[in-house]
Amino acid sequence: MHITRYTDYSLRVLMYLAVQDERLTTIQEIADSYDISKNHLMKVVHQLNKKGYIETVRGKKGGMRLHRAPDDINVGVLVRETEHDLNIVECHSANGGCKIAPVCGLKPVFGEALQAFLSVLDKYTLGDIMNDQQKPQLLRLLQIA
Repeated sequence: MHITRYTDYSLRVLMYLAVQDERLTTIQEIADSYDISKNHLMKVVHQLNKKGYIETVRGKKGGMRLHRAPDDINVGVLVRETEHDLNIVECHSANGGCKIAPVCGLKPVFGEALQAFLSVLDKYTLGDIMNDQQKPQLLRLLQIA
C-alpha cells in the first residue's frame, strides 16, 4: 500500500498545526518548514477546511489552526477521506480488466491486507502520534519559534 503525496501532506499539515496549539499559521510557513510546494498545500488546506479538520481566518493577520482536538482526528478516517483510490490491485477497482479476476485467489488476500492496513490506522489519532515528548523535537526540526 502506498499513500499519495496528498494524504502525506494532509497529515503533515495537521501535525504542524497540532504543535502550534491555537496559534494561527499560514500555508507559506508550513511550506517553508517542510520545504514543499505552497501550491500543493493550498489544495490540501482547502480540503482539510471543507472537511472540518482545520479552520481558516481570512485577512492580514489570518491563517489556520486545528478545528478539532488532536485526539478527535482519526488517522484511518483521514486516510480514507484523502485517498481517492485505495485499491491495491487492478481487480479491486470498478473497471478492473484482469482476465483471471473471476477465479483469482489473490483478490481476497489483497482485500484482507487492505482491511488490516486500515484497521491499524484506525487505532491511532493525531493525538497519539503527537505526544508531548515529541513536541519539542518537532518544533526544532520544523524550525518553529
